[in-house]
Amino acid sequence: MGKSHPSVMVFGTFDRLHPGHEYFLDEASKHGSLTVVVARDENVMKIKGHLPVENEKKRAKEIKKGFPDAKVIPGDPKDFLGPVRKFKPDVIFLGYDQKLPPGLKRKDLKCRIKRARSYMQHRFKSSLHRPVCAQELADIR
Repeated sequence: MGKSHPSVMVFGTFDRLHPGHEYFLDEASKHGSLTVVVARDENVMKIKGHLPVENEKKRAKEIKKGFPDAKVIPGDPKDFLGPVRKFKPDVIFLGYDQKLPPGLKRKDLKCRIKRARSYMQHRFKSSLHRPVCAQELADIR
């Protein structure tokens, strides 16, 4: 897309969509047409060392419900950079504590990087809401 309406790409797990996620997605959408790359379950396991509470289809469905104008796509299971190469966003919008996807270096990008401010991270940080035991996870899935 051109400068008049830039394309914005965000990445995340978005497990159990909460107000912190919603704030982040709202902020990102202020910068242009939003593409949300939802992390694959297998990639969450590789990066975070645990599965998300909700599976990737449920997480994508919740984002689409809350942000119907956004393009919601699954992450690439083998190439974290696949969506960037395919869609060539004008902006990659990161959360306040988020790093670039593995393998992606700032110098390799042909787009701008913007970062959201935090939103009540002491209350709405996903890691604060993880189940405490494997049985809880099994019950939710």
